[in-house]
Amino acid sequence: METMLNIEYLTSQDGEAIAVVIPIALWRQLLPDEESSLEELGEAVEDYCLNKAMNEAINTPLLDRAMALAYLEE
Repeated sequence: METMLNIEYLTSQDGEAIAVVIPIALWRQLLPDEESSLEELGEAVEDYCLNKAMNEAINTPLLDRAMALAYLEE
């Protein structure tokens, strides 16, 4: 089951996205230490995305070889 995040985009008067607002709980999950570096933030986001993908994969049925090849040909 996928949980939708309450993510908002702030835009300029021209409609150009200039910032992203995320829930504080997610921010604290990504950066539990306020003194984290940009590198640590990048790694935390990567880990978060990989974990979400792995959790989603658990709930996804596996395809046999023929079905996988047919899917790739589409």
